[in-house]
Amino acid sequence: MKRFLSTVVAVSLSFAAFSQIKPTRIDTIKTPQALCEPCKVKIEKYLKQFDGLLEINVNIRRGETKVKYVTDRINIEEIKTAIANCGFDAGDIPAAPDFYAILPLCCKKPEDGGIKPKTKVPVAQPVQQ
Repeated sequence: MKRFLSTVVAVSLSFAAFSQIKPTRIDTIKTPQALCEPCKVKIEKYLKQFDGLLEINVNIRRGETKVKYVTDRINIEEIKTAIANCGFDAGDIPAAPDFYAILPLCCKKPEDGGIKPKTKVPVAQPVQQ
């Protein structure tokens, strides 16, 4: 009888665990101003406070932010708005002017006096004969 009850409890707990899985989604958002490490840190740190975001990865080489989130708790428009409130353009949502104004020059658009970060240029190696 004890073995039967323990089996029933184990099976019911396993079903309860599977029923807790929430639908997730992965999206990529264009963040063309996020081209340096401080931008990456700022966006990732700011987005971590939002419930429902599971993973945040800012790619500074491509100017993209990839997010994995629980669709029941947050949606893509809320994430874009959060990035815009951080001071960066997020897809079709422009940056909030107050927060954009306090960004360092490396994070601003070139037309606003921004400085594009230096990229590593490969040095040609001499050909040995």
